[in-house]
Amino acid sequence: MAKNTDDTNAVIIKKYANRRLYNTSSSSYITLDDLSAMVRENIDFQVVDARSGDDITHSILTQIIMDEEANGEQMLPVSFLRELIGMYGKSMQAMMPQYLEASMAQFRANQDQMREAFERSVGRNPFAKLAETNMAMMMAATEAFMPNGSTASEPREGDKRSDTHSGDELAALRDQMAAMQKKLDELGK
Repeated sequence: MAKNTDDTNAVIIKKYANRRLYNTSSSSYITLDDLSAMVRENIDFQVVDARSGDDITHSILTQIIMDEEANGEQMLPVSFLRELIGMYGKSMQAMMPQYLEASMAQFRANQDQMREAFERSVGRNPFAKLAETNMAMMMAATEAFMPNGSTASEPREGDKRSDTHSGDELAALRDQMAAMQKKLDELGK
């Protein structure tokens, strides 16, 4: 049985000659999609060849990337792939793994910082500002169409609503809009 080289609690996956993958932790056969899900869930694993015990994790992860790229989930631009292939066999090849790892770590850190900045600025969220603008427009439209003495025509004699009744409706609408604005403000915090 192959030993885990970095002494972590990585799940051992055995790959058999018939290309089947066996999860020794769950005692079940799995697929590359299952391994992809494990990566996304930050579950550490090591894939070993069942016959030789060789660590083949790198080639399996590369296969997952190839499958993702082939299924329309293209993330790697052609220019990047050409540059990467061009690095093989050159003196810079030895530095590339560390450079790519550092670049990915920096990308993750930037992503976390952007997420935190977004969460801090939710109060200044452009969507909250848009909602405020929409509420102001709704209130202006309500005032224009609802009789309030200055912006709408006077009620007709045959109108069933009285001035006090329509004033009550307007006040109720304003209260509802104020409550909705309060809820939007709370969601923005």
